[in-house]
Amino acid sequence: QVQLVESGGGLVQPGGSLRLSCAASRSIFRLYAMGLYVMGWYRQTPEKQRELVAEITSSNSTNYLDSVKGRFTISRDKAKNTVYLQMDNLKPEDTAVYYCGAKELKTLRKTWGPGTQVTVSA
Repeated sequence: QVQLVESGGGLVQPGGSLRLSCAASRSIFRLYAMGLYVMGWYRQTPEKQRELVAEITSSNSTNYLDSVKGRFTISRDKAKNTVYLQMDNLKPEDTAVYYCGAKELKTLRKTWGPGTQVTVSA
């Protein structure tokens, strides 16, 4: 059962923008809306471990990786069971596979999507 599906990745020049979307299953989004899960975007490169980029709680509180503050914005559309990551002023160091993750607050266990590649290059 596919529970999270990312889309919107691609190749962009430095300074450009992309918007990633994460379509969540109804069951996961229901648990998120109840405050039992936190939705987030993570990224990973071959050289680095997967890191949290941004997360958003059901009460709309957000948290960002320092290096993306002021450039990335996480949001959600409850009617569409979707979480977005708007990425502006992209830099080559933002190149990575981006994953949508649903973190269960009680156990900290995460459910992952398959990921989407973002490449920032001239």
